[in-house]
Amino acid sequence: MKLLKPTNLRSRLTFWYVAVLALLLFVYAAIVFAFQYAAMTRQMLHDEIQDVVTVEGLLYFDAVGQLQLRQDYFSRPQSHLLVDRYMEVRDISGKVLYRSPTLRGMPLDGPIRNGEGDRSFNERVVRLENGNHAFIISHIHGMDGRILLIRLGYSLVPLRDRMLQFLLLLVIAIPLALILAAMAGQGIARRALRPIHTLTEHATHISASNLHDRLEVPNSDDELGHMALAFNHLLGRLDGAFQQLRRFTADAAHELRAPLASIRTVGEVALGQGTEAGSRKAIEDILEETSRLNETVDSLLLLSRVEAAEAPGQFEIFPLRPLVEEVAGLLGVMMEDAEVKVTYAFETDKPIQADRNLLRLALVNVMHNAWKFAPHRSTIQVRSVMAGDMVQLSIQDEGPGIPPNEQEQVFNRFYTGSNPPGGRQKGTGLGLSIAKLVVERCSGNIAFDSGMTSGARCIIQLRSIAHNPNG
Repeated sequence: MKLLKPTNLRSRLTFWYVAVLALLLFVYAAIVFAFQYAAMTRQMLHDEIQDVVTVEGLLYFDAVGQLQLRQDYFSRPQSHLLVDRYMEVRDISGKVLYRSPTLRGMPLDGPIRNGEGDRSFNERVVRLENGNHAFIISHIHGMDGRILLIRLGYSLVPLRDRMLQFLLLLVIAIPLALILAAMAGQGIARRALRPIHTLTEHATHISASNLHDRLEVPNSDDELGHMALAFNHLLGRLDGAFQQLRRFTADAAHELRAPLASIRTVGEVALGQGTEAGSRKAIEDILEETSRLNETVDSLLLLSRVEAAEAPGQFEIFPLRPLVEEVAGLLGVMMEDAEVKVTYAFETDKPIQADRNLLRLALVNVMHNAWKFAPHRSTIQVRSVMAGDMVQLSIQDEGPGIPPNEQEQVFNRFYTGSNPPGGRQKGTGLGLSIAKLVVERCSGNIAFDSGMTSGARCIIQLRSIAHNPNG
């Protein structure tokens, strides 16, 4: 039953539309069928009454006392149904005086009933000996001083055939009408739900980075317009809450810089004056933690700046290789101290379109992360290739790697992972978060290669430009 149940709103609307229409059609068909049957029965009764009146004037007794008709009355059809007509005349004792040839010797009903034909025509349906049914009436008629009972009936076979034909027409027409109604209903539902589809498509592209976008409200007076307005009000409240949170983060980070700088200055002065070994170790620990806090504060400020940046307005078209080499140069001193070598393999020179300053920040964080986990005297491999219409940049180190269950979590804020960077500087857990935010702001994507068995390979994909407009 679940397979037959409509799964989407358009199908459900069509289903209920067709179901209600089917119910109405069946009720209408039943009413029409009943009225048609009643109308044909009334017409048959009317024709029979006319026949009785006509027959009363055509009956006569011949010279030998046999009851006869003055003409072959049954040779001309009277009813519009062209039915077989039956007639039987009896005297008051029940003796049959006349029987129409169409009866072929069969009686038309049984013995005379009490009061039959006195005041009404006693219309009724009887079953003949041959199995057919007839609709008959009875009427008392006086003739030559004798009381006669005239029974006249029409065969119901033509009426049954006519009604069966009508029923067959309904059986064929109703399913065809429902099929056409279902097709029309699908089209009407699709057209009616098109604004919802448009709103859904627009809403799916709204994220925390573009909460300032609003849904289009084509008609604010209908239900869809009310829904879009309510959703826009919700987006406005969310945007305000996010802006307030960003301002709080930036303000808090900014306010922390001054006291952290004071703590660092006091610690450095204390170390310079010469202290006992125990106190000196404590001050060095304080300075180390202060340095980490400074790095965290700087990262929070960078994160706030990236989140508040309108990246599409600052997009530039430039080749990726010079920017990568520039970032490697910025980290050159750290690389040399750890004897970590950076190798390049650029297989494409297609330019990209992105925010150059933000992308530099992302590459610095990714390469700095690779340096932290790279072993002493190892190599960091940087390679760029085309992947469809994207320029794919990979940065691979020879460190301990990232467990598969952490490869998505490393992009979460303040997540530092389960593999420590050895003796290198411990991170704040914000570098890769900033890198992911920047790359996505530049319409790209970033992830770690899950197929690596040793080391970590970070893959950045950015949309390429077919040609360089400056060339």
